[in-house]
Amino acid sequence: MGAHKTASMPGLDKLRPVDALVPASVPVPAPAPASRLTPERATLSLRRSQRLDRYVRWLVIDDASVACFAALAVLFVHFGIFADEGTSGLYVPLALLFPVAWVAVLALGRSYERRFISEGTGEFRRVIESAVRFLAFIAIVSYILDLGFARGFAIVALPLATVGSLVVRSVGHRILQKARARGRASRRVILIGTERATAEFVRRLRSRKDHPFEVVGLLVDNARGRTVEGIPVVGDSTQAADAVVGSDADTVAVAAWSTLSQNDLRRLSWDFEDSDVEVLVASNLTDVSGPRISIQPMAGLPLLHVEKPEFTGLRRIAKGAFDRGVALAALVLLSPVLLALAIAIRLDSKGPAFFLQKRVCRGGKYFTMVKLRSMSVDAEEQLSDIAVDNVHDSGPLFKIHDDPRVTRVGSFLRRFSVDELPQLWNVARGQMSLVGPRPPLPSEVEQYEHDVQRRLLVKPGLTGLWQVSGRSDLSWEESVRLDLYYVENWSPLLDIVIIARTFHAVVARRGAY
Repeated sequence: MGAHKTASMPGLDKLRPVDALVPASVPVPAPAPASRLTPERATLSLRRSQRLDRYVRWLVIDDASVACFAALAVLFVHFGIFADEGTSGLYVPLALLFPVAWVAVLALGRSYERRFISEGTGEFRRVIESAVRFLAFIAIVSYILDLGFARGFAIVALPLATVGSLVVRSVGHRILQKARARGRASRRVILIGTERATAEFVRRLRSRKDHPFEVVGLLVDNARGRTVEGIPVVGDSTQAADAVVGSDADTVAVAAWSTLSQNDLRRLSWDFEDSDVEVLVASNLTDVSGPRISIQPMAGLPLLHVEKPEFTGLRRIAKGAFDRGVALAALVLLSPVLLALAIAIRLDSKGPAFFLQKRVCRGGKYFTMVKLRSMSVDAEEQLSDIAVDNVHDSGPLFKIHDDPRVTRVGSFLRRFSVDELPQLWNVARGQMSLVGPRPPLPSEVEQYEHDVQRRLLVKPGLTGLWQVSGRSDLSWEESVRLDLYYVENWSPLLDIVIIARTFHAVVARRGAY
């Protein structure tokens, strides 16, 4: 009977076990590819990780050391620990705790993360921001618990530790730069993209020295040659894992224009999630500082939000007040030096001690810039005779080595940029700023293209990125790029960094002629 019923049911022979049924409308996800992290690549990653760890340990030890020095300085100099035995018992534990707390605060501020190491102004900003947060925390806790001694201790010790940590990073940055110049301490990069994109990426890196990247191989789909800009093409965009091992790389970068889809990028990150190999994705946006950029996720897309440049507001007003105050104080302090230099100029050659020249300031307005005279009085008349020796092949700038118009005293003034000190008078009058773009001549402004006109959105500066990056050795294009970067990305911290670097540039006499 049962056999008869079974035979009478149509289609029964086509039944399959339930676990084998797959709805036709639901795609079955492909299994995740097996990890390509081979023992060889793991060994390479470990070696690079150990090198970075040594540098981070050096930072931690030095930060703790400067914090110890700051705590001891407070104890022995400010508070007089041996003079007041009633409070010394409180200060000693606080002095022991301070270095540990300072390192912890810097760690929470991400100062020791590898991707932020030797980042320049961003690295300094993290130290300062960490110090401000630490000071605010101490102020709140000491107020709630009525710990007046803690407030006094931190107000003195914290600035000392902050300055010390900034110096540590400045020294470390220079050490890393020298090591990279010798081919060490660099990040070996495999670059993915089209031929055009990879070529532009490589040229951009070669034009700058303020980065740790060394492109050692390219992954280009349908490459027409074996090299691009002298860098070997080691495969296509699907061979990143093999290229990392074969080239001893520790970073994979995707150029702004690439053939990778969204899913390809996700899989690329998955390939290296178990290793120390970093994956970077470039955008078409250039010369924008980190603080102006944030990521806003929209519909699953990581959109870059770019803050507008700051040309007005309270911070700009504060900058102007700071500029004028410092300029007036410097003029008073340096007046004997300026008087002595003026006398030396008059004794050395005929003519006035000061050189007055029309320049262009913010908004295209003219002003009279003051300098110590470093050339003969007929320098302008001789210009046509020596124009052929101009070291700048393009742009309106004019500079020559061993300019015959420079006087003996003028040579000394230019070597140490002392001839520019009278510009403090222009700063005090509000015509210039301590830091800003190079003050241009009217004849230069007449040749400005539309983009270069943006230099005139802010006041020209006594010093600037051009001053600390090579001065007269810079090409016209690089000088413009640096000035526009400053205009777009100005911040108080950037001004402080440029002023600090100016002293080193003057002593080193780079590009001064």
